[in-house]
Amino acid sequence: MTTAQTAPPPPMRLRELVFGAACAAALRAAARLGVADALGESPMAVEDLAAAVKTEPKPLRRLLRALTCYGVFTERPDGTFAHTDMSRLLREDDPHSLRYITLWCTEPWTWDAWPMLDEAVRTGRNVVEDLYGKEFFTYLNEDAPESAEVFNRAMTTSSRQSARDVADRLDLSGSTSVADIGGGQGFVVASLLDKYPSMHGTLLDLPRVVEHADPRLREGGDLAGRVSIVPGDCRAAIPVKADVYIVKNILEWDDDSTARTLRNVIEAGGPGARVVVIENLVDDTPSMRFSTAMDLLLLLNVGGAKHTTESMADRLTDAGLVIDDISPVNPYLHAFDCTVPQ
Repeated sequence: MTTAQTAPPPPMRLRELVFGAACAAALRAAARLGVADALGESPMAVEDLAAAVKTEPKPLRRLLRALTCYGVFTERPDGTFAHTDMSRLLREDDPHSLRYITLWCTEPWTWDAWPMLDEAVRTGRNVVEDLYGKEFFTYLNEDAPESAEVFNRAMTTSSRQSARDVADRLDLSGSTSVADIGGGQGFVVASLLDKYPSMHGTLLDLPRVVEHADPRLREGGDLAGRVSIVPGDCRAAIPVKADVYIVKNILEWDDDSTARTLRNVIEAGGPGARVVVIENLVDDTPSMRFSTAMDLLLLLNVGGAKHTTESMADRLTDAGLVIDDISPVNPYLHAFDCTVPQ
């Protein structure tokens, strides 16, 4: 554990912090080169590793040396390199892989946007529209298809990993139907249907998203008979009736979009409906470095924001919901369990 006695002095720590981009770039390079995938369970000489990933040995050693300073890979006394718990997360086949999250957070557009953070803070507006002349997701899909694919894979990874945590945490006993609003590929609703074999589920998201829904939910899948897939924009309307509505990680847009989504959920569910809102929070101490960084990235790309517990609660109560409980789902997510009043 770092103590006041062992912590670097402020000038050294600040120098390390201002070179944070070098660490991010090193992680991106390792992910793109597939270094973690090429490194097996046995330590490897850098020459062998370089041959496996088709790089020059000397610059690869420099890259690995930089990453070992952060606990990503480790160099052994004989000069070989081995995995650490963090470097394994860069493997594509690791069950907890963060490879695509690493790539998403370091995509080319991020390097254009971060230097303009002062402008975003000054104006409160996103900078992507000024950079590229179009709204962020329009830019991704029209001009940066590789980044769009990375985004989709990153969101798939994140959703798949958290879906089981959500299902484990939620007690939906007594409910017969659940709707996952803005639910992406439907991993949450699939996990809930696994947990409750008599329950019916609905997945609502944009047409281009639900086209790629979890195969288990589509025709021929083992859950297809118990789920409805509804293409739509939850900010425009929610034509779905259910006992319980799940709203996970989508209330990060501007306040008007958030208010419209909540209003649509309340209108769809009606009095007595249960609404479970699940979000990252910027005042969640264990994950604050991550969530506050994502908060700034949201400001840059869509003008959105992560919430504090208080700001999220305020938006829910302002929309007309009654908050029954607030509790953690996992180290990164909190659930606001709400009811539409009678």
